[in-house]
Amino acid sequence: MTLRNSLRHPVFKVRKEKEDAVKNRKMGAQFDQGHCLPLRRPVMVMMLLTCADVVLRFLGKPIPGTYELIGFLGAFTIAFAMAYTSVERSHIAVEILVERLPQKLQTFLQGIVSLISSVLFAIFTRQCQIYALDMKESGEVSLTLGMPVYPVIAGIAVGCGLLAFVLLFDVAKSFRRAFK
Repeated sequence: MTLRNSLRHPVFKVRKEKEDAVKNRKMGAQFDQGHCLPLRRPVMVMMLLTCADVVLRFLGKPIPGTYELIGFLGAFTIAFAMAYTSVERSHIAVEILVERLPQKLQTFLQGIVSLISSVLFAIFTRQCQIYALDMKESGEVSLTLGMPVYPVIAGIAVGCGLLAFVLLFDVAKSFRRAFK
């Protein structure tokens, strides 16, 4: 077994994955300090609102508009959590076929997938911006509370834009490693 082949041994692969995980955690911690903080509050509000609605519903006095608020807060939270999840590499990836390919080809394919995903989320961002402006112009509001809908859609656009930006960094990182 040559030195080059011994470095491909699964033990070294696991060590490399652990090192990458530590780097991602450090980057995620920095991201968490600034960008993920706003995501904690809506989740807490959703939890408290749901609990309060259940208790008050049992007493015969439900909170009006709970369903709408939970939907708005959930959309906001999910939209902003997508970029954070991508930075943390916490998304699900099926690598049954790809893991059998050479490492450089794997990295190149990861860059291609990230590039396609970045373009797709950039398109989502633009379409959400257009839709938010249409909702603002038409004066669309929610049924029960009468809240405007366009800020939620604009928030989804911002979250998709952040994800497109994160994926663009992944493209650069993957191509740099693939053509090294």
